[in-house]
Amino acid sequence: MSDPTSASSTTATTASVATAPVRAIPHAQLATDVRGSVLRLARRLRQQKADSRLSDAQMAALGYLMQNQPLTIGALTEHEGVTPPSMNRTVGKLVDAGLVRRCADAADGRKVVLETTDAGTAFVLETRRRRDEWLMPRLARLTVDERRTLAEATEILRELTRS
Repeated sequence: MSDPTSASSTTATTASVATAPVRAIPHAQLATDVRGSVLRLARRLRQQKADSRLSDAQMAALGYLMQNQPLTIGALTEHEGVTPPSMNRTVGKLVDAGLVRRCADAADGRKVVLETTDAGTAFVLETRRRRDEWLMPRLARLTVDERRTLAEATEILRELTRS
């Protein structure tokens, strides 16, 4: 049998905590906390690839290419923020693996564009499925308010990456 006074005391404590003013977190501490959390989450999600032989750089290029194809190697280089020789090596490995193909641009046959192959598309979709499968049960353990807060934080994180 529960004690009604302890239940009301718990409710009162919870209410006072919920309405207590939030203490300002110094920017340096917040930067450290956000960076550490995002990096740990990203590392765990990267581990959920369909094939661990692909590097993170190859996976990133393949995923972006699939969403934005066809692309020139220059456009892919610029988006990924790497040097042209580095992107050439990355694309070469993706071509050798049968995940990407080089094609003549339909508008200008002298220009080469990149496209994902069916195998490349399947690889990206399977990796995304595995990552979602890893993440969804963790999100399901959150309260409705925590998921709402996370959705708001996701928008803020998107904005940070645009800057």
